[in-house]
Formats: sequence, C-alpha cells, structure tokens
Amino acid sequence: MIDVMSKVDLTLLKATSKWEDIRLLCDEAKKYRAFSVCIPPVYVKRSNEYLNHNFKVCTVIGFPLGYQTTDTKVFETKGALKDGASEIDMVVNLTDIKNGEYDKIEDEIKRIKDVVGEKILKVIIETCYLDKSEKIKMCEIIKSSGADFVKTSTGYGTSGATLDDIKLLSEHSEGCIKIKASGGIRTRAFAEELIKAGASRIGSSSVLND
Repeated sequence: MIDVMSKVDLTLLKATSKWEDIRLLCDEAKKYRAFSVCIPPVYVKRSNEYLNHNFKVCTVIGFPLGYQTTDTKVFETKGALKDGASEIDMVVNLTDIKNGEYDKIEDEIKRIKDVVGEKILKVIIETCYLDKSEKIKMCEIIKSSGADFVKTSTGYGTSGATLDDIKLLSEHSEGCIKIKASGGIRTRAFAEELIKAGASRIGSSSVLND
C-alpha cells in the first residue's frame, strides 16, 4: 500500500484564508504526517513559528497567473525564503509559452533557482492551458533550468491534474525532474493512480486517507 499522505503537500491557497484556517491545516498536516503544508506567502513566517520550525512549509510565487515580471518573482522568492519557506512553487508566465519565448522562461526559472539554491523549486505550468507539444517543451526547459519539479496546476485553471498529463510528463522528464500532481485531487484512490503514473508529490486540500 502506498503511504499517500507522506507525499502530500497539504494545501490552502484561498484568497479568503484566515489564520485559523491555516493553523488548522498545520495541525492536520502534522497529525496525518503530510510531507508539507503549502500556504500563501503572507502566512509562511507565522506558520513556521507555530510549527516550531520543524515541519516543511511550502509557498507559492507568481501565483496564480504567473504573469508578474521576473524581478517581482525573484523579490517574492527572497522574501518567502527569509520567512522560512522550505520549498517554492512558482508559476511560469503562460504568455511567454504561448509566444514561444522559451529562452525567457528558462532564464526566469534559472534566476529563481539561483535564489532558492539547494531548497526545492517546483515549476507550475498549468497543463489545462497547454497543448501536448507545449507540455513536452516545458519539461525540456525545466530540466535544463535546474529546477526540481514540474507541477501540473495551480488549482485555479479550468481543470487540474489528469492521468494522461502525469504519464506524458513522466515520459518526458526522463528521471531528471520529479512531478507534482495538483488540482482536483480529493480521494486517496485518485492520488494512488497519479503516483503509480509517475507523480512523486501530490498537492491536495484534503486529507487523503479514505
């Protein structure tokens, strides 16, 4: 049996999230032994203090649309790391993908990875808006940029993770980068399917024990 919760970034990224909601998320993550909590940047410092700095705290950069400037994303990343973020999930600029400006995308990821250093950087490509060739190209870009993961979704797009996308990303990651499936994952059974298809990490707002 797969230990699903040990692969889950237990997530709460709603714009209306209160501290009480985040605190309860932290409690659930520890109770069910999730891999980390994934929360808005404004709660990173407070969550680290609440967790006594002994539980992984992941946060998002350029979220959820990704079209901030690279300088803005770098600034956001530095702030998140200063507040104690252990992992960064950044959103790529989808307009750059649609314009075919892959050198620009690679440069942005490299600049953020330089700031992140040895900590984990996941790159959200929002698969629901990309065609097959764009998804494959983004795997190539992420591999060459030095980032650690390709991540499917923000949860704010038209759809989230699919088995077909995980299989495609797994085929083209070639073991060089890992895959985080996120968006619409609400059951243990679906999470297990995604893991078997190649996902190393799951982003979910639900405790996946059923």
